[in-house]
This record gives sequence, structure tokens and C-alpha cells, in this order.
Amino acid sequence: MEKEESALESLKKKYSEVRDKYDLPSFEEMNQDFSVEKISESETDLLIREIRKFISEKFSNYLRFIEALIHPVNSPLFVFSILKTMSNSDKERLNEIYKGLAKREVELIELDIAYNEEKEIEFIRSAFAEWQKIKVEMIGIFDAVKMNWDNKGEGKNNGYFG
Repeated sequence: MEKEESALESLKKKYSEVRDKYDLPSFEEMNQDFSVEKISESETDLLIREIRKFISEKFSNYLRFIEALIHPVNSPLFVFSILKTMSNSDKERLNEIYKGLAKREVELIELDIAYNEEKEIEFIRSAFAEWQKIKVEMIGIFDAVKMNWDNKGEGKNNGYFG
């Protein structure tokens, strides 16, 4: 008696075909960075578009987070704690990441309006490569934040409760 293939295994097979056809990153890499395994929870004829949506969701989330750091109006208090620990060069690096993510957001509008497989593939390739650089930058910035967390904490009389 044959064991029925899981939805995730089926997704991996479909992705493998697409990967070979378009020279995309491995399923494992895409899943680690963008949680594409969640696509297995729904049926789709447009796997490429679904993958792009997961990438765009991650990019959008980081865009909003970095935006809160760059322009902290109405931001949670922890954002101000983070900002106190950041150097000017780290803030400049965040600003550059933000610009890149904002540019991607505009590209995503076009992709959402009119499906084009080739443009979707190009977006996935270039966004994956860009994410590898962003990850390194973000890790460096937040390693510095963690290192400086206790050094630049709030004093006795600072803040709303001082």
C-alpha cells in the first residue's frame, strides 16, 4: 500500500520543477528566508506568484519596522530604546535598506496589477539576492544594538515615569 504524498512534499516537487526551469534558489533556502512551505496549505496554479507574495510580505514587514525606526512618530516605546543604542552610521545603513525596500514595494504594485511570469521570476531572483545582503546588514546593526543596550539605557529621571 502506497503512502499518500503530503501537501508539503507535493509543493517541494512542484517547486523543484520551477527551480530547474528558472534557476531559482533551493526550496530550503526560500523556506528558511520566506516560509514558503505555507503555500502547501492552499492550492494554486500560479506557484511563482504565491512565492513572490511571501517574499513581498517579508519585505513589507521589514519596511514598516525600519520606517518606525527612521521616523518614530506614534511608535512603541521600545523603538526609542533601540534608537538610543544605534550609532549614526547604523541609522544611515537602515536608511539605505529602507530605500531599497521602498523601491521593491513599488515594483510589487506593478506585479500585483498584472501577472507576468518572467517579471515574477526576475523579482524572486533579485529579491532573494537582495535579502541575503539585507540579512547581513540587519544582523550587524542589531548585534550592535544588543551590545549597547545596557550602556545607553534610560537614566533615573528620563522617560514618562521619571
